[in-house]
Amino acid sequence: MKADSATPLPPYFGIDPDAALAALGPATTTADFGQIARACAAGRDDLAGRGLNESGQRQLRLFSTWEITRYLIPVAQAHFRRVLKQNPDLPQGLSETEGGAKWFTLDEVLRLRAFFAAEGSKAKPYAPWRPQGLPAKMLAVANFKGGVGKTSTCAHLAMSAALDGYRVLVIDLDSQGSMTSIFGGRVEDEWQTVFPLLARHYATHLRADNQRRLDRGDAPIPLDDTLTEALTIKAGDLVQKTHWPNIDLIGAQLNLYWAEFQIPVWRMQARGWKLWDALTTVLAEDGVLEEYDLIFLDTPPALGYLTINGLAAADILLVPMGASFLEFDSTGRFFDMLHSTFRSIEEGENMAARALGRPEVNFQWDAVRALITRYDGNQQAELAALMQGWMGRTLSPQRQDFTALIGQAGEQVRGIYEADYRDFNRETYARGRETFDETWAAVKALVLGSWRRDEKDASQEAAQ
Repeated sequence: MKADSATPLPPYFGIDPDAALAALGPATTTADFGQIARACAAGRDDLAGRGLNESGQRQLRLFSTWEITRYLIPVAQAHFRRVLKQNPDLPQGLSETEGGAKWFTLDEVLRLRAFFAAEGSKAKPYAPWRPQGLPAKMLAVANFKGGVGKTSTCAHLAMSAALDGYRVLVIDLDSQGSMTSIFGGRVEDEWQTVFPLLARHYATHLRADNQRRLDRGDAPIPLDDTLTEALTIKAGDLVQKTHWPNIDLIGAQLNLYWAEFQIPVWRMQARGWKLWDALTTVLAEDGVLEEYDLIFLDTPPALGYLTINGLAAADILLVPMGASFLEFDSTGRFFDMLHSTFRSIEEGENMAARALGRPEVNFQWDAVRALITRYDGNQQAELAALMQGWMGRTLSPQRQDFTALIGQAGEQVRGIYEADYRDFNRETYARGRETFDETWAAVKALVLGSWRRDEKDASQEAAQ
């Protein structure tokens, strides 16, 4: 059969080696990596800076009366306006035009919500529920498969919780620092990350261990300058305010990765150090669990020491994944590694605990859920249904759709809740945020259910 001469050949045929050489350019050296990194840093600062105000700080947009009464404070617009008129001391909002819609800062919305919670109908959920006397819930978002929306899911859940009225702390455990960029954090080195908290936990253990060494007549292990300095640092020293009035941040940057090399060195020096308890212990000691309602932990895409600390600290584990074979397969392997890792820790610790008559170590999470992200119902519905059958209740039935609003928000280095609906229209905005509202509803149900269980357990213990 004669070939059709009008049909062009695929682009990989007929490449001229000389033309390819001319386009290749000079060889790349180590120094060139630095130049590329500086170019990317300049671009990153430019992109992140597009959401800054005149003082160079990130600034959260305003919220309209329509948005407040639909999504934030469950009252009719007419009643909302009537309450403002009757209470001139409350925030009155700003109008961009004569007689136009009123717009409010989120801080003003939080004040208004508090007023409605105190003075409004007790049957309406104006204030978010949290039982008195119980610590914050910690939620870790983790998967070692890249591109599954781990950081964006964590960020949007933090924003959802903040819009719901909770006091939120976000801890970035990923040395890539993407979460830190989303919230406009500035981190100079590892001493402004969780690293000194982990070092402090080890230094505290080492001091106690050194005392036992002295009691036995053995030489102590000296504390170096790093450990000595870490003993002076509290979690509150690392917390940064963000452009969200009720979201704070402990950020990350590239030097945090050093912890993955330093922690095993410490572990070899002191085999009795429970490194997986480090983050949990220092946050509790420093009062962080009382200062906030919810703490979100964004973990690295690897099962290293930082991830282990985040997972061990978490009350709830969320595992984002796509509805594809490769992501399903990778996520299954992630759960297999979790099983092997934490079983190994338990077996190693409990062997000694049983010999010494001490309580055994048993890791436990209030809930573990996988979340399908970047979902396309037209292409992935059948596979998602199969995954649901295989994973059962571990896979949340809510699907996080990918919409134009989500794509545009990502391009502009902001969350979808930071997008102004006037850039689209109300209907497009409502559809775009609906998938994240549903994700937050599913996660919030886990939080409230686990708090209620803790509350009942505490009540039963008190009764006994």
